[in-house]
Amino acid sequence: MKKIPKKILARAKQIKLAIFDVDGVLTDGSLFMGDDGLEYKAFNARDGLGMKMLQASGVTLAIITGKTSQVVEHRMRVLNIKHVFQGQLEKQIAFTKLCHQLKIAPEAVAYLGDDVIDVPVLKKVGLAVAVADAHPMILPYTHWQLAHKGGRGAARELCELIMYAQGNLEAQMQRYGIDL
Repeated sequence: MKKIPKKILARAKQIKLAIFDVDGVLTDGSLFMGDDGLEYKAFNARDGLGMKMLQASGVTLAIITGKTSQVVEHRMRVLNIKHVFQGQLEKQIAFTKLCHQLKIAPEAVAYLGDDVIDVPVLKKVGLAVAVADAHPMILPYTHWQLAHKGGRGAARELCELIMYAQGNLEAQMQRYGIDL
């Protein structure tokens, strides 16, 4: 993990809800289309494990994505992520609804995005994060940019950052016999 400034760790320590975009964040942004018209996506298994560990540490997870896809619905069911908002071209509407529903202040939310559609939410959260290969126009609206690219470990990196800041990373790693 690259050196994390104290101000970022302070923000991460307050997180109760982590929201992830899908295309370009949980995937590398590639869209595979079959002759049958079906869309296929490749997810990173390590990102999934990081998300499960973050959930086990007490942080609620959610997805807000602009597209609608059955494969996303299936992947989130496998990861036991109950708050899934698809087809959200105006993501701040789903964000506001989710915060209200969960009674969580925007300052206690982390959001991981990669493109301009994410900016309205990035502007509102306590920890606004971009993947390494994010569109440069979103960077002024983020607090931190990860070392990993979308679909290539970015979600895992954010999960570990939050767990580290909250003092939960060591306990999660010890479940697998790893001492930090």
